[in-house]
Amino acid sequence: MNSALKKPALLRAIGWENVRFALRAIVTQKLRSTLTLLGIIAGVATVIAMVSFVAGFNNAVTESFTSFGATLVQFQKFEPRHGGGGPLPEDQKRRRDLTIEDAEALKRLGTLAAAVSQERYLQGPAFVSLSVKTPSGQEGNSPTIVGTNPDYAPANNSYIQDGRFLVDADIAHASRVCVIGPELAQALYDKRDPIGRSVLLGGTSFTVVGLLEKKGSFLGGDADNILIMPISTFDEMWPQIKNGGGDTIHIATVPKDPRRVQEMTDQEVAILRARRGLKANEPNDFAIFTSEGQLRTFQEITGGIAGAMVLIAAIALLVGGVGVMNIMLVSVTERTREIGVRKALGATRKDIASQFLVEAVTLTCVGGALGILSGLGLAGLVRLLFDFPAAAPLWSIVLGFAVSTSIGLVFGMWPAVKAARQDPIEALRYE
Repeated sequence: MNSALKKPALLRAIGWENVRFALRAIVTQKLRSTLTLLGIIAGVATVIAMVSFVAGFNNAVTESFTSFGATLVQFQKFEPRHGGGGPLPEDQKRRRDLTIEDAEALKRLGTLAAAVSQERYLQGPAFVSLSVKTPSGQEGNSPTIVGTNPDYAPANNSYIQDGRFLVDADIAHASRVCVIGPELAQALYDKRDPIGRSVLLGGTSFTVVGLLEKKGSFLGGDADNILIMPISTFDEMWPQIKNGGGDTIHIATVPKDPRRVQEMTDQEVAILRARRGLKANEPNDFAIFTSEGQLRTFQEITGGIAGAMVLIAAIALLVGGVGVMNIMLVSVTERTREIGVRKALGATRKDIASQFLVEAVTLTCVGGALGILSGLGLAGLVRLLFDFPAAAPLWSIVLGFAVSTSIGLVFGMWPAVKAARQDPIEALRYE
């Protein structure tokens, strides 16, 4: 019974002795060990840093989508095109415009939408030539110009911090009033209260009736550098936008119940298809943009980037593993006589194999730990310098350490087996 109890303790003691021996070897052969571990360190650091960047980016994008409307469903004439590239496909060129009447039909016939926003954006030559300034000459920095209705605010998660938003009377009378974002207010009026002041759009005077709360940037656009006016006023000032056959109107909707966003989308698609006379076998002749779909697209992009980085890290880890195996084979050759002495004193093949395997695993665990610290340090540096929310989740640290341990087991196996198979007589004769 006593010998049975002592055996696990003895095995643990031998195991820790092997670990201490491995650490002592690393300290003694600093340069050789460092060069051997470079691949492990680089691979694990790449994994940790990559996961930190991707996780930080995904978190930032998710927060932005939540801030700008996680349940937003937007209908527009053309499919979203990232980078603005290339001519439109032929099938999209033939699409009919979405209209204010379409938006009104969604509002009237839909039962699940809390808000239906009609939105028209100033683009092209009219936007390039437009000046936005105060009567005293203070100019805005090319703000986004939007013509819309009162539903814009709830549909786009936009809130007023001072004054009011657009009301139905503004739309009915094509009033010369506007609501502006905080960045535009800062450029035009500095620290003065903008409510009730005038702003000139290409020489036409508007009265500022509302100031939006700060939202920040989103998908390359600045939501704080914006001027919002009644869509009827917009159409009076730029009739060519309405009648020019371009991307004429966007219809933004949000559900009363966030859990029923898909039901709302299906209902609205059915209404638009019926209005446009589409048959059951014909595709939609309008685009559907959803926050969830856009978020999924971004996650697919970051997933592809992550995959490429994982491949690079895997190559570095493979090189590191080969280096560990090589150094362990050298160690076996250098310690051939030691192996012979241990076998002569009663050490079994299992004892010898365990010794070299523990050394290999210890070596790669040290490399893994250094790689984790390097990756976390790089993520922290990027967070500090660029205010980017890079953050390594716990699972990535555990994964990095597990991978480095596995490399030690896999690439240390052959040197361990080779050491265990040494003939004790030949080993003792080795010089």
